[in-house]
Amino acid sequence: MTQGLHHPFPTAPAEGQAIEVAPQILWMRLPLPMALDHVNVYALDDGDGWTLVDTGLMTRRAKAIWTALIEGPLAGKKVRRLIVTHHHPDHIGLAGWFQEQGVELLTTRTAWLYARMLVLDEQPIPSPQALSFYQRAGVDAATRSQKSAERPFNFCDVVAPLPQGFTRLAEGDILHAAGRRWQVRLGQGHAPDHATLWSLDDPLVIGGDQLLPGISANIGVYPTEPDADPLADWLDSTRSFAPHARADQLILPGHKLPFTGLPFRLVQMAENHESALLRLRAHLATPKTAAQCFPALFKREIGPAELGLALVESVAHLNYLLRRGQVSRVLDSEGAWAWQASAGA
Repeated sequence: MTQGLHHPFPTAPAEGQAIEVAPQILWMRLPLPMALDHVNVYALDDGDGWTLVDTGLMTRRAKAIWTALIEGPLAGKKVRRLIVTHHHPDHIGLAGWFQEQGVELLTTRTAWLYARMLVLDEQPIPSPQALSFYQRAGVDAATRSQKSAERPFNFCDVVAPLPQGFTRLAEGDILHAAGRRWQVRLGQGHAPDHATLWSLDDPLVIGGDQLLPGISANIGVYPTEPDADPLADWLDSTRSFAPHARADQLILPGHKLPFTGLPFRLVQMAENHESALLRLRAHLATPKTAAQCFPALFKREIGPAELGLALVESVAHLNYLLRRGQVSRVLDSEGAWAWQASAGA
């Protein structure tokens, strides 16, 4: 058990099965084809139907699992609403599939706009901006050349088309589901306007990827906004949740196990990044590219499969330091940003 955290449900539900984690609330899992091999989804019993939270990716396997879940643990009762916490594919992948079956979609405006834009924006090869981003981050010429001829990740490969029409969730909204009132609180940094739901009637929080135990949500900078500062947004959100956090709240996260001990976890989440920033500044005593900062940030070997997520997180931490005058950068002879700690910062 992690210090300060407790996992009341130490075993995850098997494929096609559900665990009741609170009255009228079921926890289920969908598989993901990556190192983080699952996403948690939830079903809230509204009596005459279900409200689901998140969906998994758009795959034949995920659709088959959902069909088995609806016929099995959900007892064939109609799915009426779907809440999507944020726009990432493992959470919104099957939203359009559910909508085509008459299910109402509830999410934040930003999440819907991002997802719909990305699912319509198919790129057969990387854009010039993406290749420039790799160059500025210090990815070597051979890897960039290889990537330039490959199909990049596209939302439309794993996210169903999103039809027009959704119901907006906004900061402070009150939502009724599973016999409870839930207050919407938005998080930032991992995904813009990430919805978390806080029960006003018992100690329950649906945290999505904003509130995870044991692992850190990816905080990344992308070619769409290469000078963004999402780490500041993440730290601000973490602090904003603290006044509402209680040790007895059961947090239902987007990945890993449900947990209690949120006040401790919020402190830990911030300290993890603050420690990484200290290591990074020390690492930048001599100039480094973003790709050369992996040892300081991750303290382990980063393989080709992990390069993309590691790179965007590295740039996020560097941008945070740059905004605060703690590092400077200049273009080197290879067209990459060379970052160095500022004197006296």
